[in-house]
Amino acid sequence: MTAAAMARTRLARVRAAVGIAALALQQIQDDLTADDIDAVELAAILHELSEDTDPPGGFMAAVAQLLTAAARRAEQVEPDRDGDASCPLHEAAALITDNAGQRLIWAARALHPQGVLA
Repeated sequence: MTAAAMARTRLARVRAAVGIAALALQQIQDDLTADDIDAVELAAILHELSEDTDPPGGFMAAVAQLLTAAARRAEQVEPDRDGDASCPLHEAAALITDNAGQRLIWAARALHPQGVLA
């Protein structure tokens, strides 16, 4: 298989995975906007997004990990190796981990101190 064919196959897999993730996120959004959701259930959903055990650290950490992997690869393939691509990716990963993840935890705790359904 040629390098171009492998790249097309890889891109097709990424597109399919992103499509699946988008559908899953739409389902979560539908749940978040349901008329019957209460504070405890909303806290549990936020808890799942931020502290699920698979992958370690939850969904937000998994996205940050993905961006870090992309940044490391960008470091290797950037034409000038000047960080124009890798630096913003590393920064995005840090923002997700440091800001978004922590804010999800704070919101979940404000809604329900335990953050999980009994």
